Amino acid sequence: MKKILLLFLIVFPSLIQAQQFAVIFGENLSKVPLDGRLMLFIADNNKKEPRKQISDDADSQLMFGMNVDNWKPNQVQIIDSKAFGYPIRSVKQIPDGVYYAQVLLHKYETFHRADGHTVKLPMDRGEGQQFNEAPGNIYSIPVKITLKKANNQLIKLKIDQEIPPIPAPLDTKYIKHIKMKSELLSKFWGRDIYLGANILIPEGFDTHPEAHYPLAIFHGHFPADFDGFSETPPPADMKTDDYSARFNIYGYNKIVKEEAYNFYKQWTSKDFPRMLIVEIQHANQFYDDSYAVNSENIGPYGDAITYELIPYIEKQFRGIGKGWARFMYGGSTGGWEALAAQIFYPDEYNGCFAACPDPISFEAYSSIDLYKYPNAYYYESPWKRTPIPGKRDYLGKVKCTVEDMNYHELALGDKTRSGGQWDIWEAVYSPVGSDGYPQRIFDKTTGVIDKK
Repeated sequence: MKKILLLFLIVFPSLIQAQQFAVIFGENLSKVPLDGRLMLFIADNNKKEPRKQISDDADSQLMFGMNVDNWKPNQVQIIDSKAFGYPIRSVKQIPDGVYYAQVLLHKYETFHRADGHTVKLPMDRGEGQQFNEAPGNIYSIPVKITLKKANNQLIKLKIDQEIPPIPAPLDTKYIKHIKMKSELLSKFWGRDIYLGANILIPEGFDTHPEAHYPLAIFHGHFPADFDGFSETPPPADMKTDDYSARFNIYGYNKIVKEEAYNFYKQWTSKDFPRMLIVEIQHANQFYDDSYAVNSENIGPYGDAITYELIPYIEKQFRGIGKGWARFMYGGSTGGWEALAAQIFYPDEYNGCFAACPDPISFEAYSSIDLYKYPNAYYYESPWKRTPIPGKRDYLGKVKCTVEDMNYHELALGDKTRSGGQWDIWEAVYSPVGSDGYPQRIFDKTTGVIDKK
């Protein structure tokens, strides 16, 4: 049917409403139908691939997203004005001009959960829930296009690339990597689910087999490998002309490498305390980590980490194995997780440093009071609506609004499936909806808060 539609539109182009994009993929990429989020990216430059130029900030390029179910090889999908766009809402609003276009399918898999719900979600594939980098996602090579609204164009794009698997990190003398099947999470999700960790072992671990160690557990976003530790110093002639906008400093990369080497020297020094440092890998179907608690939508991650993963690590690497010998630390998301784990499992951990944690009160849900405000996107007054800021730079300038951030997420995925910050909070905090997906804390398009 879609092939007939495509031929019809090519023969009768006057029936096309503004720009439309016809997308196919071949049997060389998949012989079976696929589910997922089909995304179109439009950029006014080719400095990077369009799929890598989308952000919350003002310099973001354009993207448009739509769901596809049972998409068969060589079947045409039409991206038109119904696809939700960010930063502009519709492809028909794209100004005339020369652009670079690219499409990508973020694959969904079907899960039959223990709570009786069947849902379609993106499985993490070792990349930390990043649609740009997820192995198995398929995409097209960017092509240069000219858009003219008066022409009512149909632009054809072919997906012919696949993101390759990510090589597993290699163990070293000090850094080890483990992966274990969680029985608790596998039961919840109806398939095998794994937890992982990067572990920094102490100096003397091999030469003192009788020694047992306390744990310093780092909570935070998905750690592909153990960062901040290097057995070699940076090259003396390493360039320092790189600029970090986040820290407003030049030479940031060299500073990072110098500190990593300094840590190695401290770690192996005679009087440095001997311990195990553990970085947990718990990327899931909603985000690059689970927030380390039990939740209705994501499953019993708090119990899985505390009662399965941590004892497994202690057994493998001679941990002391008692709550008093476990300490947690982290910042931002990790700060929230360290604090939450200490509160929910007070006998299993012996304290935490919770630096700059994510919102711990719904009265200060970032810049929103969910109890008092009628809308998450605007400060309301009798005479005007003021947009609520979402991010600021180091000078206090607003980089984007809460509405911007959520429209970005909505283009990436509906039903809390964007893999973004606001959606993971919703997945962690909300009950399960009747459709099996998280209930919305606020309407994603209007910002109206659900007081329930």
